Amino acid sequence: MIVRLMFGLTPRQWNAVGAVACAAMMAFALYAQYVLHLAPCNMCVLQRIAVCGLGMVFLLAAVVPCKVWVARVSASVIGLTAGAGVAVALRHVWMQAQPLGSLPSCGADFYSLVDIFGFYEAVARVLAGGGDCQAVNWTLLGFSMPLWVSLALAALGLSGVLINLSLARTR
Repeated sequence: MIVRLMFGLTPRQWNAVGAVACAAMMAFALYAQYVLHLAPCNMCVLQRIAVCGLGMVFLLAAVVPCKVWVARVSASVIGLTAGAGVAVALRHVWMQAQPLGSLPSCGADFYSLVDIFGFYEAVARVLAGGGDCQAVNWTLLGFSMPLWVSLALAALGLSGVLINLSLARTR
């Protein structure tokens, strides 16, 4: 099996690694918020939701007994969750590339928007607006945090889909 040849890990172990990677991403997000004092904008909150969701799917895929249909469902949900997270992160990167002040303000923070409008309307407003999300407060090697999140989610999503589909094919 190809997956076992890669570092000697089974698909369940790879799924556990994916869950740990998502937990590490969230740990860094909390470090940036509470130690570096970088307040998350609304788009950052949506990306955190996607990372947590992906981590939960990886964890379930690692814990649930390996069956063909479980592996196929896991691959599908991992792909959808990671894809949604990548889309949000890339939208955030696009917002940051626009000239400052060219986008309307989101108004309130994400949690207040959810209280006022409900989850789906709050998400729609955050994705449409973005003046508050234009600031680039942190970079690594010239890349902003949303770009790093999009790259990490794409890598985790692609590997999770391939690993779980390889499991479904071998059974």
